[in-house]
Amino acid sequence: MSTLRRARYQFKAHPLTLDAVIAAAVLLCMISSAFAAPDGDHGVDWGARPPGVVSLLLMVLAAAALVLRRRSALAVLAATGTFALIECVTGDPRAPVAMTTVIALYTVASTTDRATTWRVGLLTMTVLTAAAMLAGPLPWYAQENVALVAWTGIGATAGDAVRSHRAFVQAIRERAERAERTREEEARRRVAEERLRIARELHDVVAHHIALVNVQAGVVAHVMDRRPDQAKEALAHVREASRSALDELRATVGLLRQSDDPAAPTEPASGLGRLDELAGTFRNAGLPVQVARADQGTDLPAAVDLAAYRIVQEALTNAQKHAGTGAKAEVSVVRVGPNIEVSVLDDGAGATGATGTGGGHGLLGMRERVTALGGTLTTGPRYGGGFRVHAILPVQTRAGAERKPV
Repeated sequence: MSTLRRARYQFKAHPLTLDAVIAAAVLLCMISSAFAAPDGDHGVDWGARPPGVVSLLLMVLAAAALVLRRRSALAVLAATGTFALIECVTGDPRAPVAMTTVIALYTVASTTDRATTWRVGLLTMTVLTAAAMLAGPLPWYAQENVALVAWTGIGATAGDAVRSHRAFVQAIRERAERAERTREEEARRRVAEERLRIARELHDVVAHHIALVNVQAGVVAHVMDRRPDQAKEALAHVREASRSALDELRATVGLLRQSDDPAAPTEPASGLGRLDELAGTFRNAGLPVQVARADQGTDLPAAVDLAAYRIVQEALTNAQKHAGTGAKAEVSVVRVGPNIEVSVLDDGAGATGATGTGGGHGLLGMRERVTALGGTLTTGPRYGGGFRVHAILPVQTRAGAERKPV
């Protein structure tokens, strides 16, 4: 088996060698057929009527032409057809040279289109058969003349079938490769989307709590010596904010755990149900926050609920960092038709710094969240000072937009 496989690989690597072997085998078959008389007294009679020199020369030339059949199929067909035509008119016996024409016709049919195969096949069949019937020494109805029609038809049909099979296999291979590329691209797209989602969650969690820790640490440094009680209270808020940050980070990283890892925390996911708690953390950090809700207890999809919470969280964090001392913030959540509208306003004098033009990712993350759910986000300075964040989120998300919250 290994020897056959090696020979097959060698022939594939050197097709000219394979064609030379085929040409030699065809020449041997033609010579054997020329020396045999099938209608002898005792069956096949070998050597009863040896071919002439012209017939042998035509056989050799036609077989030699087959060596080049892959390089120029039509030229080889023309050459072998000419040799077969001469043999049909002058040779005795006839037909052996036509074997090379059949093989050349098969090559043309297997390497060209069907229309060319029909034209060339009919022309070859007609010329050879007509020459044998009209100019040959045998009667026009002789079996050898009719055999020319059958053999040329078989050669053209077999070649066309092989060409069709190759085209079919190639189409299947291309379709499989295209499907594989599509699967890889889809997998890369999903990985990129998941990375973006996780990065957005980490940014929102870390930015919010670190901003609160930073503010409270500043308070501690300012009042440590004069008002130790207030410093202790600020440190307690720092501890609470850091613990909340760790809890949310643990829940977010739990998304990346493997199935055999310890279970992720089972705490409730962030959402508008924790809006009062969120506002309280900012009040403790020194930012007065008023919350107004008119959403009539709407049961929001998890993705919308989380997005609304993160938008409020990020907007208040920006207000805490950029609005300046003495600023106040207002949060409103309103159900308007099929949408939920979330607004965060502040009146700080330093609100222009919260526009996000300084290269931060807060407003960009908010916009990505809203866009992913099919909503709209409007941000910008308010007339008379301050900053406004307004998000419109559809209560019914698009199919496939809602995902399990972290």
